[in-house]
Amino acid sequence: MIALPISVQTTLLLVASNVFMTFAWYGHLKSLNDKPWFIAALVSWGIALFEYLLQVPGNRIGYDGGLTLAQLKIMQEVITLAVFVPFAMVFMNQPFKTDFIWAGLCLVAAVYFVFRSA
Repeated sequence: MIALPISVQTTLLLVASNVFMTFAWYGHLKSLNDKPWFIAALVSWGIALFEYLLQVPGNRIGYDGGLTLAQLKIMQEVITLAVFVPFAMVFMNQPFKTDFIWAGLCLVAAVYFVFRSA
């Protein structure tokens, strides 16, 4: 079996955790909007458990593998936007906005600055 590089392991775990996080944070707005808020909160907490089961090892693997705290945070923000935009458009039926592009470019700049000294 070929071991994946630390950065790939970290990225895959953080992408998977972010999918769960996005559904936990925003999915209830569509799927449970006719239920009381506390039902939505309980369902969201249940989904968020799976997020943490992926996010915690992802961050530990990355941090132990030499990524800095700032690098992990910026990776998470980039992943959040990369997961959120398709979620908003496909699951929540939101229109694409050019602001998504501008936000993405700001994150590209953040990635550059946080990884340039690595």
